[in-house]
Amino acid sequence: MLDANQSCLIVVDVQGKLAHLMYDKETLFKNIEILIRAAGILGMPIIWSQQYPKGLGPTVEKIAELLKDNEPVDKVSFDCLGDEKFRIKLQSLKKKNVILCGIETHVCIYQTAKSLLKENCRVELISDAVSSRTLQNKQIAINRMQSEGVKISSTEMVLFELLRDAKDLRFKEIAGLIR
Repeated sequence: MLDANQSCLIVVDVQGKLAHLMYDKETLFKNIEILIRAAGILGMPIIWSQQYPKGLGPTVEKIAELLKDNEPVDKVSFDCLGDEKFRIKLQSLKKKNVILCGIETHVCIYQTAKSLLKENCRVELISDAVSSRTLQNKQIAINRMQSEGVKISSTEMVLFELLRDAKDLRFKEIAGLIR
């Protein structure tokens, strides 16, 4: 079971025109926003990346607004951990549970998940908060990650796993995010 005190959220490359080409982008954006808000409620740290923003553009405005208190890590490596600043930021958190969302599932998400596993992190991929331009690429990547040890979850599933109990004082606030 995930523990909010031992977890962080990583939001990968939800940027520019590319983000608007994603399969089921409305669900993708909504669930990423829910995860960011929930991380704030639960006191979980967030790291967010941007893939070559000069070329791909900035993070989608609604998501960037929720992350305004955090500085993005701009990178050129598809694998977030291929960027030294990102790696240092993650190591400084000392969290072994990583909740992963963003785009594209078959490129940056997949490569990041593989590196996180090599770093002995427990990787929880939020299947309804990741996407690719095609459903086929998304599904292939999810299937491959699962076979390689990544845990697959959904937005609602992970929120209630982090809470664990309806007696938690944050329950109403978290439940309100998905109603």
